[in-house]
Amino acid sequence: MEKKDIFLKMDELDNQVGTFHKELTALKQKVKELLEDNKRLSEENNQLRQLFKREAELEREVVKAPAKGKKSGASQEVQVLAEQAFAEANVAIGEGHDNLTRLYHEGFHICNVYYGHLRTEGDCLFCLSFLNK
Repeated sequence: MEKKDIFLKMDELDNQVGTFHKELTALKQKVKELLEDNKRLSEENNQLRQLFKREAELEREVVKAPAKGKKSGASQEVQVLAEQAFAEANVAIGEGHDNLTRLYHEGFHICNVYYGHLRTEGDCLFCLSFLNK
């Protein structure tokens, strides 16, 4: 091999190594993104499972409650009407705030910066300041 051929071969190998390095960097970035998505989705899935369990337990309690408390028809009817009126009054007052508070405690941002995104790093100062207004 002549000196010129050796130099050309080394230049070609250098270009190939550069290409491989770029491809490896791109693959590493893609794996990192996939791992972050997987972690975020796993956390969201766990939170949804917990929420589902809580709602299922509440439904079981609601189903069991009428069976336990057998009262006279008139007094039970009055109590149900009073509870409905109280619930309607509470719904009218602060329903939106209560929904946002519930969303925040379920692990989602309610601030205008990250609204709807999953909170992964604990409390958000923007969300907390919004709730305290």
